[in-house]
Amino acid sequence: MPIPVPGSVKIDIDGVKVSVSGPKGTLSREIRPEVRLHQEDGTLVVTRPSDSPRDRAMHGLTRALLANMVIGVDAGFRKTLELVGVGYRAQMGGAKLTLALGFSHPVEIEPPEGITFTVEGPRIHIDGIDKELVGQVAADIRKLRPPEPYLGKGVRYQGEFVRRKAGKSGKGR
Repeated sequence: MPIPVPGSVKIDIDGVKVSVSGPKGTLSREIRPEVRLHQEDGTLVVTRPSDSPRDRAMHGLTRALLANMVIGVDAGFRKTLELVGVGYRAQMGGAKLTLALGFSHPVEIEPPEGITFTVEGPRIHIDGIDKELVGQVAADIRKLRPPEPYLGKGVRYQGEFVRRKAGKSGKGR
């Protein structure tokens, strides 16, 4: 399936190195040498040398990574986390994100290059052009205090369903 390339996005192919630039920034990545790329009238086409399982896997992976690069430099990506729990708070201190998650100390997170945080009440928005990096930063923040099944407190993705467990019921033995 060809990758549609918007007019504001420019793609440079130099052997195995692909560079994608757009209004939000520039991303580059090295691809496998057996996968071939070529541009034709507003699309990027990825082809494979054979139908072997390895070539098919590399073809699909390369196509998905390049499509995410094109979308990222054109529109960007966003992950939203929610803080659920009494006293769980997030606030910005310059570019740093400071979280109060029930520990004895606040947790400060320095954003990696290309990532920005915004806080709206109990929600944290993680924005960037690299889908892989945005997802990894969101997972790292969630890992600090994952949602627990008894009270549902913790850091969760927006819209994530946390299956609740019943508490103890051993009153009358």
